[in-house]
Amino acid sequence: MKTEGMTEAEINARHAEKMAKKKAARDRLIATKTVEKGLVIVHTGKGKGKSTAAFGMVTRAIGHGFRIGVVQFVKGRWETGERVVLERFSDQVEIRTMGEGFTWETQDRARDIAAARAAWDEAKRMIADPAYRMVLLDELNIVLRYDYLPVEEVVDALRDKPAQTHVIVTGRGARDELLEVADLVTEMTMIKHPFRSGVKAQAGIEF
Repeated sequence: MKTEGMTEAEINARHAEKMAKKKAARDRLIATKTVEKGLVIVHTGKGKGKSTAAFGMVTRAIGHGFRIGVVQFVKGRWETGERVVLERFSDQVEIRTMGEGFTWETQDRARDIAAARAAWDEAKRMIADPAYRMVLLDELNIVLRYDYLPVEEVVDALRDKPAQTHVIVTGRGARDELLEVADLVTEMTMIKHPFRSGVKAQAGIEF
């Protein structure tokens, strides 16, 4: 928008006119969106923030009075800040921390598979129960990447979930089959990370 030679009042008036047209176009677009349904949401990628964003959605859902299930497939040994907070909302949130750490920490494939199966059994219970409006499957992508669970079984459960249930899946390396069934996929891209400069994981940032 060229403003040379215009008064401040003229610039403001032109801006208001432009924004009014933009709002009208936006309102017309929003009016066409009428479907309300439970979503399958995937947060993946090498960047930081996948679980953080998912727990942000959980916090938002708490504010709307939702019943929420959380299954953590990997971070069982970590004392995380989000777990401490969500335990204060035990009337709305059920948290099942099933993992025993990353697979390079346990170094026991059979043990990892058993832990993944136990966590998935809990996840299936929550997903199938329409009382839960949101279910977070934290780091499920990791166990799928290592083939600790059949991806077909997970995809079938997501396809058959109650119509109004939101399911969030986090973890890098999401399988193509999962991306196909998802309604919303976000890939976190790492541009810079303090770990590469020797900074350790810190409370309030990583956990």
